[in-house]
Amino acid sequence: MRIRKLIAGAFLRATGWKPEGAPPEVRRFVLIAAPHTSNWDLAYLLALAETYDLHISFMMKHTIFRGPFGPFFKSLGGIPIYRHRRGDLVKQMVEAFGERGDFVLVVPAEGTRSRVDAWKSGFYHIAREAGVPIVLGYLDYARKRGGFGPALVPSGSVRDDMDVIRDFYADKSGLHPELFAEPRLREEEAGAAL
Repeated sequence: MRIRKLIAGAFLRATGWKPEGAPPEVRRFVLIAAPHTSNWDLAYLLALAETYDLHISFMMKHTIFRGPFGPFFKSLGGIPIYRHRRGDLVKQMVEAFGERGDFVLVVPAEGTRSRVDAWKSGFYHIAREAGVPIVLGYLDYARKRGGFGPALVPSGSVRDDMDVIRDFYADKSGLHPELFAEPRLREEEAGAAL
């Protein structure tokens, strides 16, 4: 583990990045990973997690786990996700929270590195149903800083909670800023309370 921390620190220094602020005080939470516009996001996420002594689990497309890279990504905390299977992802992740003590589940709320019209709401449903907070994690490529924002306990008022999230990410810039979608859930358009 010490070697991973040394590699993470060397990587951040070599690329000019610095961690910003303190780690979350809670040990069980859903961590939003945003902006998510580049494959480099995972490398910085992992390096920052090592710096903060934070063991994370993250969801990735199942195809990435094929072949020789599967065991590697699993050792880093990767959880294979089958995008074509609908409906049970939230349930599986809620069960994972129920089975583990300390558990940090990283969710790239945009769901992809490409531009989207709305964020995927899975992070919100997982946190609400598991009874854990949502921590606003960020990578700000403009300043080469990464860290954590506030821990938000889902209130059930999607619009109010997303207003907090929008305010937080308003000044954060991804590697490709044009690909970062404004934090918005489709449930807001319907005026839904969850």
